[in-house]
Amino acid sequence: MFDQPLDSFYNIVLIGFRAAGKTTVGRRLAELLNRPFYDLDQVLEQEAGETIARLVAQEGWPAFRRREKALVERFASQKGLVLATGGGVILDPENTTRLKASGRLVWLKTAPETIRARLRRSQPEHAARPGLTDKGTLNEIDEVLVSRTPLYQAAAEAIIETDALTADEITQRLLILIKSWEQSKP
Repeated sequence: MFDQPLDSFYNIVLIGFRAAGKTTVGRRLAELLNRPFYDLDQVLEQEAGETIARLVAQEGWPAFRRREKALVERFASQKGLVLATGGGVILDPENTTRLKASGRLVWLKTAPETIRARLRRSQPEHAARPGLTDKGTLNEIDEVLVSRTPLYQAAAEAIIETDALTADEITQRLLILIKSWEQSKP
């Protein structure tokens, strides 16, 4: 795919709200680039032996965020990975700093109505996700995005608007973006 070897010294980190497509796209991208892929939420669940919803119910959001921070620290110290992060990873400035130091952050930007539609289609998978407010998963999206959008914007080196794109189209845009990064190296 690339005329020259892809710089394996940086990670490609996908950020964005839940249901933005980070896991699906990240997995496809990693396969095409022959890089390891990790979904940090899935790693957290595997290591804890619990779903995030159960962890949050049992231990609370602060405990979950501490676990997430430890994972970010661990994976940001590695190189050549494709990472899908949890939607709230950018809430902790130290997470953002570590991830930016380890690679290139791409925000998969998704409109609230698209997120709601994707969450409805993918039940019960997303039913297992804990609410971020007391309003319920589908009703809280607008409110949470208002607070997170500036954080995603500040963290991202690039933005891909996903609403009208398939996972394959998003992956292709990422490949073009990565190629442009490779060609612009001094």
